[in-house]
Amino acid sequence: MTGMMFRNVRLFDLERSEGMSPACDLRVKGGKVAQIGPDLTPEPDEEIIEGHVNLLMPGLINGHFHSAVNHMKGRLPSLPLEVFMLYECPELEVLRPTPREAYLRTMLGCIEMLRSGTTSVQDDCFFVPAPEPEIIDAVAQAYTDSGMRARLALDQPELSELEKLPFLRDILPDDLRHELSVPTGAPASALLESYAHLIDTWHDTSDGRIKAAVSCSAPQRVSPDYFAQLDDLSIRNDLPFYAHMLETRLQRVFGEVCLSGRSLVRYTHDLGLLSDRMNVIHAIWVDDPDLDLLAASGASVAHNPNSNLRLGSGVMRWRAIQDRKIPVCLGVDEAIADDAINMWSVMKTAASLHTLSDWDYERWPQAVEVLNAATQGGGTAMREPGLGTMAIGAPADLILIDLKALPFVPLNNLPRQLVHCELGQSVRLTMVAGRVVTRNGRLQTVDEDAILAEASAVFAGKQNAMNLADKRVEKFLPYYREMYLRAGQYDLPVERRIDHLAR
Repeated sequence: MTGMMFRNVRLFDLERSEGMSPACDLRVKGGKVAQIGPDLTPEPDEEIIEGHVNLLMPGLINGHFHSAVNHMKGRLPSLPLEVFMLYECPELEVLRPTPREAYLRTMLGCIEMLRSGTTSVQDDCFFVPAPEPEIIDAVAQAYTDSGMRARLALDQPELSELEKLPFLRDILPDDLRHELSVPTGAPASALLESYAHLIDTWHDTSDGRIKAAVSCSAPQRVSPDYFAQLDDLSIRNDLPFYAHMLETRLQRVFGEVCLSGRSLVRYTHDLGLLSDRMNVIHAIWVDDPDLDLLAASGASVAHNPNSNLRLGSGVMRWRAIQDRKIPVCLGVDEAIADDAINMWSVMKTAASLHTLSDWDYERWPQAVEVLNAATQGGGTAMREPGLGTMAIGAPADLILIDLKALPFVPLNNLPRQLVHCELGQSVRLTMVAGRVVTRNGRLQTVDEDAILAEASAVFAGKQNAMNLADKRVEKFLPYYREMYLRAGQYDLPVERRIDHLAR
């Protein structure tokens, strides 16, 4: 691999009051940051990238994502998660994708992320109606071709709807109760075979850029035995473990009525499965004992503020989590729970949302904290040493930001302007593992125009199938609404929504 040198750049450095270093040079070799200093001497055959005194910083890390619905942006109104999931991912044969469809929808997300400076992603991908080797391959191939760094997991429940949710068993009429008592996805044995395929075929490929992860979707969606088998996979291969926990009020109520008063965090701890490999996704409806368990375990929290607002889930306890030094990463979640796959937007919301949850303004999120979560915090969650930093030996996942662009003119405070003013329009170059993958907003790795034209045509042809799926799940809607309303009326010792202020 030919080396590269960024010449005359200012390096992102949150330890400095300005947020960046004086002008210097940075050399990349073997896909890693190799040397930093003033006036480095170019080496033979080294490509020189002129920085023009602009900002070179780590690429952003999308710490939680579901690529399977990249083609569905804008399709659903804001709905509470449990109702939303009826329409988002029903396990219906009519929604089974072809490998090409899976490739295209994954590539749509890659294009949007790389253009705006997101270089790494943790894809907690679900597969409808169940994983197949050809579809797993198509998703992984898209990440490979795009040039992104990715962790890929199979987000698949194995239990029936009646086992995953409270109240439904009592609410449903007999015929629908019977229908929802039968698991519709793949059994644990088949899911473990799918993981064997993912790990054997794709883990640590493309010079380590593509790696596997594991996912239980959520603790209440799998049996304790399968949960433990996934943890064993995580241990044996040193893989991050993704688990949605306490995203909604209803999930807190589930613990009260279905787990003998234990929260899902406590339940996971009691199973012996809470660890520093785990990404606890959302963690909104947590109490102090939950946070103490998370802190003691070393688990990371994946914060998805745009999704939390879009689905009305609630406001995460940002400062309580930071005070316990629990690692935090930031995520988009998915293209129909955020609608843009843009980490700058996520940072802006993370920095603004939590002003509503603490009267003491000195405890509100600071721009430096948010930037750390979007870079180093993501690297920690991905279990990639040095990722999200610019230390010598760190992966050369870098973005060049034009400081002469409007978000930075005039330049008053770099960290705040990165968080509150930038939306990705000032990214002039994106590098992953030492390879330039975008220049001036265009991918260098694939034919963007051809991909977008094909995706537009292919997914226009899927509208009838998606509409048919909607009609097939509509019969459940009144009962899911009743379940949701019951959960809203259930007395809890915690509150994470602000609508109670208007009551």
